[in-house]
Amino acid sequence: MPGPEPAPRLHLPAGSAADGADPVRVTPALAGWTFAGLRVIRLGPGESRALETGTGELIVLPLSGSCVVRVDGRRFRLDGRPSVFERVTDFAYVPRDSAFEVETQTGGEFALPMAEARRRLEPAYGPAEKVPVEVRGSGDATRQVTNFCTPESFATDRLTACELITPAGNWSSFPPHKHDQARTGEAVLEEIYYFRVAGPSGFAVHRTYAADGSFDVTVTIRDGDVFLVPRGYHGPSVASPNHDLYYLNVLAGPGDGRTMAFCDDPAHHWIRESWAAMTQDPRVPMTSAQGRTRGPWQGRRT
Repeated sequence: MPGPEPAPRLHLPAGSAADGADPVRVTPALAGWTFAGLRVIRLGPGESRALETGTGELIVLPLSGSCVVRVDGRRFRLDGRPSVFERVTDFAYVPRDSAFEVETQTGGEFALPMAEARRRLEPAYGPAEKVPVEVRGSGDATRQVTNFCTPESFATDRLTACELITPAGNWSSFPPHKHDQARTGEAVLEEIYYFRVAGPSGFAVHRTYAADGSFDVTVTIRDGDVFLVPRGYHGPSVASPNHDLYYLNVLAGPGDGRTMAFCDDPAHHWIRESWAAMTQDPRVPMTSAQGRTRGPWQGRRT
């Protein structure tokens, strides 16, 4: 009797999707799908990079450092941040069919979440002060969602992206959920997770599994890892007890309108309903446009 199909290559450990000195370059072709991509470029102090979007639209999102983005004769100065654990950042939107430049005096790493686009919009600046910060979940599933490029917060053609910060010891992307069917309450979306882990030797755990049982992948996540979600339930992403966890989510799909509609695994949906009786973790939110914030617990949970 044949066994289950081999698990697809979903986990890309740090460095395995690098492009020269750039830490990450995931194209739709590399991922084996159609719409979503992610590039992380690394620049030294005083360096610049000339790039083209082709048929994709993208966001320039500082992970560390500040930069200037030039596109279509416009100049956007991004104040950026020291690290993803220190501040909500500003960003720039670059439309399809664009030649653009990223220049930095500080040096740093800059994420370029992208999606194949049908139409060309105008370049735009996203101020950090206008980025919605959401506290999601409760108890040990409390986490921060930074909605810088979600359907309700910023206009794009297909691209959706958000950041999550999970304090040490907490769970996020929980309950497990999926978005791989076009139906009421659920959309078809390809999704990329790009992880950063705070502190030396930090790690986390992430799980993705198919509803039909054809694959079930649980991996140890290290700083800089990428995880691809072509289909199936994904979650949880679990921060180890002494290390805060960050991830950038990039989503895109074939639908006519932008949506993040998903469906919980029915076996775990009750967890979402239980949050009403719990207290949210006071460490969250952890960052804002003004910098890092902390609740009454100043240290990491042990």
